[in-house]
Amino acid sequence: MLARSQIVLVETLQHLGSLDDNHAASLLEKSDLSGFAMEKILIADFNITPIPLLLAKAKAYNLSPINIANFHVTDQCFEFLELEFCRKHNILPLGDIGRYLAIATSDPLNPALKAKIEGVTKKPFYFLIALAEDLDDKFGDNQKDKISPTLGFGDVVEALGMEFDLDADKIEEKDLENEDSTPVVLLTNRIVEDAYFSGASDIHIEPFEHDTRVRVRVDGICKERLTIPKKIATTLLARLKVMANLDIAERRRYQDGRIVFKQFNRKGIDVDLRVSTAPMNYGEGCVMRLLDKQRSTLPLTDLGFSDQNLEHYRDLITRPFGMILHCGPTGSGKSMTLYSALNEINSPELCVRTAEDPIEYTLPGIVQVQMNRQIGVTFANSLRAFLRQDPDIILVGEIRDKETADIAIEASLTGHKLFSTLHTNDAPSTIVRLTDMGIEPFMISSSLICVCAQRLMRRLCVTCKQPYEPTEMEKEVMEKAIDWSGSIFDAKPAGCPNCGGSGYRGRVGIHELMSTNDELIKGINAHLQISQIKGIAVRNGMATLHQDGMLKVKEGLSSFDECIATVHTDMEDLEVLKEDLDLQPIQAVSR
Repeated sequence: MLARSQIVLVETLQHLGSLDDNHAASLLEKSDLSGFAMEKILIADFNITPIPLLLAKAKAYNLSPINIANFHVTDQCFEFLELEFCRKHNILPLGDIGRYLAIATSDPLNPALKAKIEGVTKKPFYFLIALAEDLDDKFGDNQKDKISPTLGFGDVVEALGMEFDLDADKIEEKDLENEDSTPVVLLTNRIVEDAYFSGASDIHIEPFEHDTRVRVRVDGICKERLTIPKKIATTLLARLKVMANLDIAERRRYQDGRIVFKQFNRKGIDVDLRVSTAPMNYGEGCVMRLLDKQRSTLPLTDLGFSDQNLEHYRDLITRPFGMILHCGPTGSGKSMTLYSALNEINSPELCVRTAEDPIEYTLPGIVQVQMNRQIGVTFANSLRAFLRQDPDIILVGEIRDKETADIAIEASLTGHKLFSTLHTNDAPSTIVRLTDMGIEPFMISSSLICVCAQRLMRRLCVTCKQPYEPTEMEKEVMEKAIDWSGSIFDAKPAGCPNCGGSGYRGRVGIHELMSTNDELIKGINAHLQISQIKGIAVRNGMATLHQDGMLKVKEGLSSFDECIATVHTDMEDLEVLKEDLDLQPIQAVSR
């Protein structure tokens, strides 16, 4: 049976007088006829020329027509939709018009296609009607080698190599400040735009002996995007340093800066980049962290907290005073969790001050301060100044030294609620980290409300994840962790267009929430080892990172392999600790 769109087209041509009743009836009697095949029949057998056919299709579907026969397909067409996805569904993204994405299609009445595009782009779009034959020509065999699924870099790299065919030492700053469409400007912008549209958190520019590699980190995984000659890389680095107000002549020492990318592009991408350059063995390299200013903070319910942890954490952050610490490596979601917590408890009756480096998100109703070491605006100095500004809640971006830790504990002991972060592996090791800084254990136990350790695990793609029965080893691990075994999900090896072929899309947080109680306070004051503190916390209801990760596996949010790769198993040690831990007599650790 013909598709609805084909029936509408035949009836429209019949109504316009382009097809007589007999020809229309013969077409409507056919079945399993593709749109491309029907258009060939209309043109070859019934002498309907392409342009009248296109206008008839536009009238039939009440859409604007577009003749894409001479449309030049570039790699930038596929910024929002993967090439293979477009080839499979015979659609062609034409570019942005305002805030909408224009897409050429020959089958606009396909509701499944609309839903898939909405799921992939997360962006408003509209269809323009094109001929199926023209669309097929754009993705035919003769085009496969001309189109790559990533943004186009080759043209600007080649042009840049020709324009700057000179030694790196001869590059002058004035050559890099021209905001016209020069190759170095285009290449720099395309690298940042590519990272932004692919959802990357970082861009790595890494020099090697013969060339330079450009990689982006997406969902915690580094992916190579581009390899360029060293000569061009030197020009690229110089351009980035000009944008970040750094010294382009200095390549022997570390430099840090910030790029407000909105000033350098006309696409309205409101993203800042935290830039860090470093001298490496084969030249100067650079890492840039993308800070998306258009993203808003997420509610606590969207961060991956289990029901038990969420209820407990919400209770803890409403305490009137004390210290709440979040720990984990760089990129584990600590800042987002802190911002979400502040948003939840903030109100006009409270005075909130934050000291951050950098300010990643702007929070309405909260006074935020950007650190600047060059002029003495440090975490310690800011925290000391905040105590004279009548705050109720203070957020310190990171506790890096004893001075900051001392003032933070002083603030939490004098009626203030303080949020901050530390770089430790898990919640119990935070206690030892503070002790190693020189903080007395009784000061820690008196001020601490809770420590929340966290990681980010990749989410399984909701479109293509597939269930399977776990192996005996996997069942044993899950039974020990969460006392459960059953069917779980895994990533599809080849993925799908929605996840770009990886099987994963996005990330979800796992948390280890350790709150203080009488037994834990006693253990902290006694200088207990990390494993003993962990045993006390687990005995009092703390779920470890491994347990919370396995809970996400049970719920189908992530895979077993991803959980094991993110955090190590610790259940055998905990079973021993829970059964054998005896605080009498207490064995203090000598320091």
